[in-house]
This record gives sequence, structure tokens and C-alpha cells, in this order.
Amino acid sequence: MELTLEDAEATSLLGKSLAGAFPGATERAAALYLTGDLGAGKTTCVRSLLGALGVTGLIRSPTFTLVETYRAGALLCVHVDLYRLAGAAEVDDLGLRDYLAAGTLLLVEWPQRGAAALPSPDLELDLEFAEHGRHARLHAASELGRRWQHNLKNDTRLAPYLSNLT
Repeated sequence: MELTLEDAEATSLLGKSLAGAFPGATERAAALYLTGDLGAGKTTCVRSLLGALGVTGLIRSPTFTLVETYRAGALLCVHVDLYRLAGAAEVDDLGLRDYLAAGTLLLVEWPQRGAAALPSPDLELDLEFAEHGRHARLHAASELGRRWQHNLKNDTRLAPYLSNLT
């Protein structure tokens, strides 16, 4: 699934749509990986997603803290930014294994820096700079991810941004 996001507002809409399409994490933790260059909109998307899930108050970027946790009702949301890590060995020090139970949504920025030390993604979102705004590419990597992406395709608010329906 590919989208052309003209501005930060469109990127925020994608985050809201991801929240609305989220099928839940009832059997195990769910994981959304976000990749893209600095300033591509990863944190903007996550903030919007968290707000749409019901997180209130300040939603901080975990650039320096590396991990921020939030409650959205019964759902525990764990926002992770691995940009400052030197490699996968440092991921173990973050204690992410403590967050792999059902009822948890992991939102991982810069997952490539964590490699095999991370749980497998359910949905991958790649944001890249485009001539006008951003280009977003979503890839479902599990059955939960396929349900999530299927639900997302049904969000009519995204129709103006769709590049294709694959």
C-alpha cells in the first residue's frame, strides 16, 4: 500500500487511520516498524496514532530516552527510537522483552538498528521525502499486519492520498 502525503497534516491523518485500523493485540504484542530519514515524519505519525488511541497529555519523542510508554485504555503502547544505538547488542539493555505480552503495541522507529534483537514486525511503514511532501509505503509482515492493512484500506479518509491499492 502506497500513499503520497502532501504535508504534516496528511502524515498525522495516516497515524489516526493506523489507530482506527489497528486490529488489537489480544494474543500477543503487536509491532509497527517505522523507517525513513530524519525528519521524514515517523514521530509525527506515532504521536497522531497515540492520540487517536486515546493517549492524553504530552507525547514525547523517545530520541533521548529511547523508550516511552503510554496507556490507551487496556492497551500498553511502547514507543521506541533506536536511532542513537550503535547496534543490536544495545537493544537488550532497553528491556523490550518485558513488553512482549498481549495487550501491547510496540512502535519502533529506526528498527534496522535493532536487527534480530527485536520482535518481528506486523506492519512496516517506510516514509521518505518526495518532490511534494512524503511518500509512505506500508507492508504487512504477518497475519495481524495483513488484517491491519486491510482495515486501513477501508479508511475512506486516506483515499485522496492513495498511490495504489496493492
